[in-house]
Amino acid sequence: MRVSIKLKFSVFLAALLILTVGVLSSLVLRGIERNQQSQIEGILSQQTRLVNLNVRQAYYTEAIRLETDAFLKQNGRRLAQELANSTGLPIALYDMNGTQVGSSITPDESLEIQETLNYALQNKIAYREQGDTLLYAAPLDGPDGQMGAIWMQYSVQSYHEFYARILQLFLWAGIAVVVLSFILGYLFYNRFAVAITKLKKSADSIREGEYISESPVKRKDELGELGQGIYYMSTSIQQNITGMHAEQQKLQLAIEKLQALEQQQKQYIGNISHEFKTPLTSIMAYVELLDMYRDDPQLLEDASSNIGKETERLYEMVEKVLHLSALEKYDFENQAEDVEVGALLEDACGRMRGKAEKFALRMELDIQPAVIRSDRESLMHIFINLLDNAIKYNVPGGIIRVQSEQRPQTREAMIRIYNSGLPIPEEAREKIFEPFYTVNKDRARKTGGTGLGLSLVKQFVEKQGGTITLLPGEMKNEEGTTFQLVLPLADSSLQVGNKSE
Repeated sequence: MRVSIKLKFSVFLAALLILTVGVLSSLVLRGIERNQQSQIEGILSQQTRLVNLNVRQAYYTEAIRLETDAFLKQNGRRLAQELANSTGLPIALYDMNGTQVGSSITPDESLEIQETLNYALQNKIAYREQGDTLLYAAPLDGPDGQMGAIWMQYSVQSYHEFYARILQLFLWAGIAVVVLSFILGYLFYNRFAVAITKLKKSADSIREGEYISESPVKRKDELGELGQGIYYMSTSIQQNITGMHAEQQKLQLAIEKLQALEQQQKQYIGNISHEFKTPLTSIMAYVELLDMYRDDPQLLEDASSNIGKETERLYEMVEKVLHLSALEKYDFENQAEDVEVGALLEDACGRMRGKAEKFALRMELDIQPAVIRSDRESLMHIFINLLDNAIKYNVPGGIIRVQSEQRPQTREAMIRIYNSGLPIPEEAREKIFEPFYTVNKDRARKTGGTGLGLSLVKQFVEKQGGTITLLPGEMKNEEGTTFQLVLPLADSSLQVGNKSE
């Protein structure tokens, strides 16, 4: 059976108060009793000395010197009466044989009195209480030593009454003190019990997963420190569990990503196999035809041309696959430097202008100067790939428009490369940057596309800390495709831009 701490405190407090009051009362009453005893002994001792002095004085004033026994027998009754009158106490005198020779009280020959008297005849003081009377026996000194014993009766009723009053006072005062102290102590300990109960409820709440937002008790003592500790513990547990949940979510996302990567890897391998198989099939077909028709010059010329194209296409695919695989596995050291993107764009456009003119394409440049922090070779690779795609997938007599501008507010350089070819369908926009993905397989084969160029471009752009997106809709109400690059500006470009402003 569980006993509450409040009940334990109450029972312990009541027992402690009763014990304390009982011990204190006992000690005080014992002190009063000893003080009364000492006071009575002092008074009777003084009366004994007075009696002895009067008896000796009477003995020396006798005209005829008698033996002490004869003196007591002759004068005992008178002396006892006189001593009783002078001391105010009933007195009896006894000789050394224990015979009463004089008394102012009615003789009592009980066994207890005889035993007490025997002590006095042995030159000792002895006394005994009978009710409210103290029977006191002491040696009676003569001129040559002890000549008998003195028997006195002393009323101790006043002492008993005083003791009884003190005892009653202590009884009622003790009860009042115990009750009042218990009430005050109960109220005092109740605060501790309430605080402990709050601490227990807080611990139970934490155990059930309901965390506290503040300390359950606000005190400037150990209980307050304990409450603060429970609050800190609750906060730490909550943070740890939240962190565990976050890590669990991250782990779940990682598992899903691994599963997606596994699926992507399978698809990647399948695409590689399929893409490699096409040029290899074409090469094998021409090899077989050459074996069959070795003397056909036209076949030899076609085979040589097509095998060369397919071999070049196969080499380009292998090179791009190896490059893409290396980008995903290793973090290449970018030789970052301040690059003036306008000049680099003009250089890339100059390199690709001849190929564009071959297909009767017109290049329009709207380039503003901007300095970015990037790897020059990677940046050139990005521009060449995008311009090459703009040429491959354009229409005869089409347009390639290249724009760049600086955005100091967002600390970015924006580059757009537009071609007037057929727009990319909406359903293909999300997959355009995936390896081996091509919008039109037949057209990609005709142009030599492998579906790896944009995937490499995206990898290079992200290595430079930028982003690449396929813009929705058309530029200037013209059909076509627009890729937008956003790259961070270099600090030097920002300083120049600020000064120019």
